Amino acid sequence: MSEARYADRRLRALEAAEAAGLGGILVSPGPDLAYLTAYAPPPLERLTLLVLSAGADPTLVVPTLERPLAESAAGAPGLTVLDWRDGRDDPYGVVAAMLGPGSYAVSDRTWASHLLSLQRAAPGRPFFAASEALPLLRAVKDADEIRRLRAAGSAADAAFADVIAGPFVGRAETEIALELDRLLREHGHERVDFTVVGSGPNGASGHHEPGERRIEPGDAVVMDFGGVRDEYCSDLTRTVFVGEPSQEQREIYAIVLAAQQAAFEAVRPGVAAQDVDRAARTVITDAGYGDRFVHRTGHGIGLEVHEPPYIVEGDETPLEPGMTFSDEPGIYLAGRFGVRIEDQVAVTDRGAERLNEADRELTIVA
Repeated sequence: MSEARYADRRLRALEAAEAAGLGGILVSPGPDLAYLTAYAPPPLERLTLLVLSAGADPTLVVPTLERPLAESAAGAPGLTVLDWRDGRDDPYGVVAAMLGPGSYAVSDRTWASHLLSLQRAAPGRPFFAASEALPLLRAVKDADEIRRLRAAGSAADAAFADVIAGPFVGRAETEIALELDRLLREHGHERVDFTVVGSGPNGASGHHEPGERRIEPGDAVVMDFGGVRDEYCSDLTRTVFVGEPSQEQREIYAIVLAAQQAAFEAVRPGVAAQDVDRAARTVITDAGYGDRFVHRTGHGIGLEVHEPPYIVEGDETPLEPGMTFSDEPGIYLAGRFGVRIEDQVAVTDRGAERLNEADRELTIVA
């Protein structure tokens, strides 16, 4: 990605901060820093902080030890890199002296120890969580980001196609989880973040940790898995049935599938995020299972697997072309089984497109 795109992102972030009545934004290591500079160091006890302040050049404050890496980042051109030395300089005082008038947003991944030290160095200065002051900083994706999300989704689709080709009966949930991990990597993921596998009654727990339960004929198996490919996240859920499903299982699956489709069809520019949740929830509630749909319909996805906007009652964010989020309703019958179907979708000028294309029809495995 070109240095100009990072410079444009920084400019837009500062403009958004100013529009929110802030003096600027302070960004520590994490997805926001990578998005704005292409520099992705681990969070450490030594302060690293991007300072975007009205009327000043964007400045990346780094330990002297880290300066060469910071300067080599793809988004570094156009940044002032200011280093501080262990045992000699006070990095918090350095940052405090750079701040202009007004309050500042602070990225959510900032360690409490860093923020508390900064508050001591700048007494009386108001600081706000970036997720509250600037919740949509990364919400609208450009064409390249959507391309990467689609590639990550396609890789997850391929992993699903491979895993259902093998047997399930008699295998432990942990075995399926390990296979999903291997398959995601084989299909291009650099990192696997989660492989939820819940069989039978364990499928009624939305984020069940895979255990040693052996999968049996008649089980519904919920698989929710994803990770990172080319910096962007995947997140796919499918529920499969081991052998012929019961009539009840078929009915529950059909309800969830209809709810997911209803949410998908509700997506279009200008619609509030909560209205997409309402579309899915209405289908499940009308079928008599409203109290068994216990989570939001979706969450934004990009550099993080969970980010704004959130597809949930109370989130009135108007959808915009380029926003990307999950569509994942579910029904959970405690002690018996659960069903969840999840895809990632992108808002387009006319509606929505799916970024996952794994088969959504009822799937029977051996």
